Order: sequence, then structure tokens, then C-alpha cells
Amino acid sequence: MLRPVLTAALAISLMALPALGQTLAERDETMFVRMQSVRGVSDGEITRIRQIFANSPNGWIGQGNPAVTRHPLTPEEAAARIGGSIAQVQDSYRNREYERICGERFMVPLYDPASQSPRDATVCADMFEYPNIPMVYPVVWVRASEAAQLCAAEGKRIGDAHEWEGASAGQLLPPDYPFDRIRGMGGSVAVNTMRGLHNVRYANTSNQFSIGQWRSGVCATGSFKNGSCNGGSYTGCGSNTYPAGSFPECRSPLGVYDIDGNAAEHMNLPLSEDQMASIGSTSLGVTEMKGSWFIWDTIRAHEHWSRWRAPFWHGTAVMSEASHRNYHLGFRCFRDI
Repeated sequence: MLRPVLTAALAISLMALPALGQTLAERDETMFVRMQSVRGVSDGEITRIRQIFANSPNGWIGQGNPAVTRHPLTPEEAAARIGGSIAQVQDSYRNREYERICGERFMVPLYDPASQSPRDATVCADMFEYPNIPMVYPVVWVRASEAAQLCAAEGKRIGDAHEWEGASAGQLLPPDYPFDRIRGMGGSVAVNTMRGLHNVRYANTSNQFSIGQWRSGVCATGSFKNGSCNGGSYTGCGSNTYPAGSFPECRSPLGVYDIDGNAAEHMNLPLSEDQMASIGSTSLGVTEMKGSWFIWDTIRAHEHWSRWRAPFWHGTAVMSEASHRNYHLGFRCFRDI
């Protein structure tokens, strides 16, 4: 892995930079090309992905509204900070052992290091937020239902809450959903009951993040919120994210990057066993939003730690056509192996 060049001249500037590319559609097309050239996504998969983007309501899905998005770093600047060209940095993030285990680039096996090795993993997680390419901005303004469809387009799936938590904490534990305790409860009551039981169980890990103890400046959390961003509007709020992998030290013990900072992430919270993505459900459960986002060093919008489960914010079924989306919410995919 290349390491950051530690000089004052390479400090991050929060001055607003011009949005990358021209129209949102042109930016999307550039991203699709990179998905094929860098990550090896097939023609058939890209065709399905393009269709999901084309069908997205209002056409908002992408790397942020170019009219108001001002990224704090360009991909070229991010690569230079790490110590190479974009292509060199992308190659530095490859792990050939993990590629053999997971079957493709930029995925990491999830397992319990206390009793397992990477080869014992039965699931892998994307190393970066979608489109899962280092030095490329994450996709936002994406509904949970679209996230599930985009993962499925590549033979992957959205993750269950306990899988994301394990990826962040550095130890994939067995599912802990108390389905028997919430049977017969309504959606928000079931979620909040499950959440309360879970958060009490893991309260002793409340100071544990993907990077261990929280340290400002280690993750993609030093960006800014537009002054015109009032209420989360598409026209007022810039998706002022960093290129994925801009902070090599923002890595969980299992090798998952940017799980803190950059974009928050959609996840599946099952309310019954037959809603678990990890055992093959495609109907899925309800939405949960995981992680912190790109202004976290200055604005702590809510509580957060690796195994924390959130309230039922903007809650719907994952596959609802009206599931939530906003300017700092993205996702990553998981793959059974």
C-alpha cells in the first residue's frame, strides 16, 4: 500500500472545487466506463446497471448534483497525496489473495479472526462504497431499493445490518436479531425494540469505530456542507464527497475502507428470518442507514459507532419504490462465496 506524503503542502483544502465533468449523465457514463476498465464489470452487467440509473425517479442518482457539488479533492489530487498516479493508487489497493477468495477486485472477506482465517469466509464486502473503485466518487441520491437492484445486477446483494457492523468492527459475529421478541410488532415498534436490545448488548463497544478510537482527519470526514443546503434538497445540497480511498488509514481491521466518512450507507434490517439477505432473501426487511459521512469532523449529526443501530429514520421496506435517498447516502455491496 502506498502511504500518504506527510508534508504541510499536501494538507486538504476545503475551498470549493469545480464539479467533476459536465452533466450528471456524462459523469455517470464516465463512471460506467471505469467500472468496466478498472473493475472488470461485464457488458451485460453494465447494461442492467444503466437501466436502473435510467429508471431512477427524477434522474438524481449519481455522484451528486453537478450544479452544487464541490468536492474537496479531485481524484488526481487524492492520488498525489497518497504518492502516485490514479492508476498506481488503484493498483496499490488490489489484494490478490482476497481476489482469489472473493472472485473479483476490491472485495474483502468477512470472518471472525478469533477463530477463522480469510479463507473461512462465506461472504465478502466491497472494499469501497459503490461503484467500489478507488479514486472515484461514491454514488449518492440512491434509494435502498435501487441499491439492492444495483448489487443484484452484478450477482451481489445488499448487506444485512450485522454484516456491516462486523465489517466495521473487524469481526463478523453470528446474527443477533431477536426475532422471537419482536414477532407481531409493527414496523417502527419492531425496529426500535430490536435496536434497543442490540445497543444495550454492545454498549461496551460504544467507543469503537472502524479505525479503533476516533481520530479526526483519519477518514473522509473533513469536507463541508453547502450554505444552500436546507432540508436536504437536490438543488441546494452538494454531495461534497472525497474520491474513495483518499484516506488509506481509514481502514477497518478486516480491510474495508471508508466505512466511516464519505457517504452514509443503506443496509437491510431483517424483522424475520425470511428477510435476511445473508440467507438468500430478495424480499428483504426494512431500511437502516449506517455510518458517518463527509462532514463528521465538524458536525456530529447523530450518535455512531461500529455496532450501533440507528433509529427508524425515514423508514420503509428496503424494496419500497419510495425508500429514502439523499445527498450523503450511498451503499456498498456484499457477495456470498
